Amino acid sequence: MNTLLLLCKLNADTMERMRKLLPDWTIVSESETPIAEEHYRNARIVVGWNSAMEGALDSAVQLRWVQNNSAGVDHMPLGKLKDRGVLLTSAGGIHPTPMAETFFAMLLAFSRNLHLAIRRQTRREWKLTKPDVRLVGSTIGIIGAGTIGTEIARLSRAFGMSALGVRRSARANEEFDEMHGIEQLDNVLSRCDFVVNVLPYTDETHHLFNAARFASMKPGALFFNFGRGASVDTPALVAALTEGTIAGAGLDVYETEPLPSDHPLWGLDNVIMTPHMGGWTSRFKEQFSELFIANLEHYLAYGRPARNLIDYDRSY
Repeated sequence: MNTLLLLCKLNADTMERMRKLLPDWTIVSESETPIAEEHYRNARIVVGWNSAMEGALDSAVQLRWVQNNSAGVDHMPLGKLKDRGVLLTSAGGIHPTPMAETFFAMLLAFSRNLHLAIRRQTRREWKLTKPDVRLVGSTIGIIGAGTIGTEIARLSRAFGMSALGVRRSARANEEFDEMHGIEQLDNVLSRCDFVVNVLPYTDETHHLFNAARFASMKPGALFFNFGRGASVDTPALVAALTEGTIAGAGLDVYETEPLPSDHPLWGLDNVIMTPHMGGWTSRFKEQFSELFIANLEHYLAYGRPARNLIDYDRSY
């Protein structure tokens, strides 16, 4: 008997579509049934992920496909999944619009010093800090020119900005004014008023943004991280912010989450932080459901999902 194990909640319509596609399968949903060890062990398809599934991976001999419910997969045992020949797909492609909107919310806040005004409002303090960040005529460096980076580049044109992209292949993209390979990263950083990291986490991107990288940025540059927390050397970032190497940072991801309450980032006025919610949207469940159903239909017809198949050698 084939088993699909659902470790995240889907809406009723999606559950009905799934049951019609899998009439002879056992469907076990975490939201409906307590998950037993045998469910993890017998699962052929898993939607979502948790620590119990990871613990049962060695005994899950029937597992063929995991549909993760987030865009990032760096928290998963990629080596084990690869060795087992398990197909892995992500929820990538859902997040470009909300991620780009969150980025521009931060950038616009910096451009008008709204972050300072809001903090002073809570103290009932009337104090003018004149804005000194200009968007029109500025240059943005987008490190990671995938779907999220491309949407940020597209929107940047509305603000009169030039967009420089960095990607592994350096393949051109019409939304960017220039595209460069990763070996040109330092050169790109030196030219940009704003730098936004949207790279996935891999061995190659671990602490990619370190003290030397921050030193290579333009004086007065703003840095934004919407990729993965571990791609930034956090002590180096704190030093760059406190020493004035860069002017400020907008952060949605962190090396340690939740960020400890005593972390120095909390106390820096030139930092805007959100709690890893940049990609959230009220339509996420609906969009993820559509992605999963499309992948499920393709898997049943051709033996593999159609969208967002992870390349284990690249870790994304």
